[in-house]
Amino acid sequence: MPDVTETKTEAAVDAVAAPSATDGKSKEKPRSLWGDAWFDLRHRPMFWISSILLLLLLVVAAFPGLFTGADPRDGDLTNHFLTKPELGHLFQADWFGYDGQGRSIYARVIYGTRASILVGVGVTAAVTLVGGLLGMLAGYFGGWLDSVISRVTDIFFGIPFLLGAMVVLNAFTERKVYVVILALAFLGWTSICRVMRASVITAKQADYVTAARALGAGTTRILFRHVLPNALAPTIVVATIALGGYISAEATLSFLGLGLADPTISWGIDIAEGSKAIRDNPHALLFPAGMLSLTVFAFIMLGDAVRDALDPKLR
Repeated sequence: MPDVTETKTEAAVDAVAAPSATDGKSKEKPRSLWGDAWFDLRHRPMFWISSILLLLLLVVAAFPGLFTGADPRDGDLTNHFLTKPELGHLFQADWFGYDGQGRSIYARVIYGTRASILVGVGVTAAVTLVGGLLGMLAGYFGGWLDSVISRVTDIFFGIPFLLGAMVVLNAFTERKVYVVILALAFLGWTSICRVMRASVITAKQADYVTAARALGAGTTRILFRHVLPNALAPTIVVATIALGGYISAEATLSFLGLGLADPTISWGIDIAEGSKAIRDNPHALLFPAGMLSLTVFAFIMLGDAVRDALDPKLR
C-alpha cells in the first residue's frame, strides 16, 4: 500500500517548485522557459534557415543514394583533372568535376557528409553526457568532490585540443569514425563541465530548490526534477555551437593525416587531396571545403539563435 505521507510531500514539492497552470483572471496557460524560447525561435529567420540547412544535411547523410548514383570510390583516370566541373549537369557525377584519381567530387562531397555529421553529433553527445554529469555533481555537492573535478578539468584545459587529439589518434593504427569520436570526446568535455557546474550552482540557490529540500524531497529528485531542467539551457547553447567546431576539428585532423583515413570518405581527406592541385584545379579543393564551411556555419547559426532565445537579456 503506497505511503500517503510521501505522496503528499511529493505533490507539495511539485506545487511549490512549479508555477500554477491556472490563473483566475487569465485563460492562457503561462509559458515556461522552454515555451518562451520556442515562441521566440519561431520568429527568427536565422533559426529557420539554419534548421532547414541542417535537416537537408541530415537527409543527405542518412540517404546519400537519393542525391547521386555515382560511386564515390570509383576512379577512372580517363577523367582525372582534365574533366572540369559541368555546372549545368545538376546532380550528375561530373557536376563538380573529378579529382586526381578520376573520382566524382560531387559524389564524394555527398557521401562525406555522413562521416562529418556522425563525428560532430557523436562527440557532442558524449561530451554533453560526461561533462554535464560531472559538472552537475561538482556544482551541487561542492566540497572535496568539486575540488577534485575542478582540478581534473584544469589539467585537461591545459592540453591544446588539436595537439592532444593528434597525440591520442597517433596511437591507433586504424582510425575509424568511432575512434575519432572517442579521441575528441576525451579532450572536449571540459567546457560543458564548467558551464554546467556554474549553472547548477546558480540553480541550487533558487527558492524553489530550498522549498523542495525543506519539504523533504530527496537529492535525486531535486537534481533531476528541479535543478537540471533549469540549468540545462546554457549547456545546450554551448553544445550546439561546439558541434560545428567538432566537425571542423575532424576535417583538420583528416587533412593532417591523423583523422579519418581511406576507405572512409571525409571532407578533410578530399581537402587534403585537393590542396595538392589548388593552382591548376581549384575546384577539387573548393567544393568539399565549401560544404564543410556551410555545415559549420549552419550549426553556429543555430547555436546563436538558441542562445538569443534562451537568454532573456538578449530578447
